[in-house]
Amino acid sequence: MRGKVFILEDDTSICGLIKVALEMNGLQFKAFTTVKEFNAAITEEQPDVALLDIMLHDGNGLDVLKTVKSRYPAVSCIMLSALAKEEHKVEGLNAGADDYISKPFSVLELTARVNARLRAKARPEKLVYGGIVLDCAAMTAELDGKPLVLNKKEFALLKCFMENAGRVLTRERLLNEIWGYDGGETRTLDNHVARLRKLGVNIETAFGTGYKL
Repeated sequence: MRGKVFILEDDTSICGLIKVALEMNGLQFKAFTTVKEFNAAITEEQPDVALLDIMLHDGNGLDVLKTVKSRYPAVSCIMLSALAKEEHKVEGLNAGADDYISKPFSVLELTARVNARLRAKARPEKLVYGGIVLDCAAMTAELDGKPLVLNKKEFALLKCFMENAGRVLTRERLLNEIWGYDGGETRTLDNHVARLRKLGVNIETAFGTGYKL
């Protein structure tokens, strides 16, 4: 077994479907139908990834997310919800979610996103490029020995650039990986890139495509 996944979902049919898909990919799996059960289990052992429904019989998955991230920040959290509007996704991601998947979903996509979170956790704790040092465990950054004060999304964006240094990253890829957007136009990415540039990070524009470090 190469990864441990918890799911908080009160629909047992969805739990069963996910269980089969994850176990076929060699992942350990524990399912919980109530917030109370989930909270009791995560105090005993922490998973690598937590899949969290939002609308639950005994609570709200966003509240669970905030608790998990405050107590166990190393746990990657993916929201699973029928709330599929852009504002719902933005709310979940801003609350600390690492990813957001709308229902109904493909189990193949779900498995791929879980595996992506596991790969991210296996990456080096420190990234170094062009005078920038990112400590992924401590969530700190330096440029030429001076601290960079970054919010969570700025840090995630810079991390993505550093992991792909020298390669052009499309706007669509960056929006999906950092904000979970499936498409559409937004100035969010441009504003975050502008902020990183003001701090001295050398990010080039690939006109009509995206950006590269």
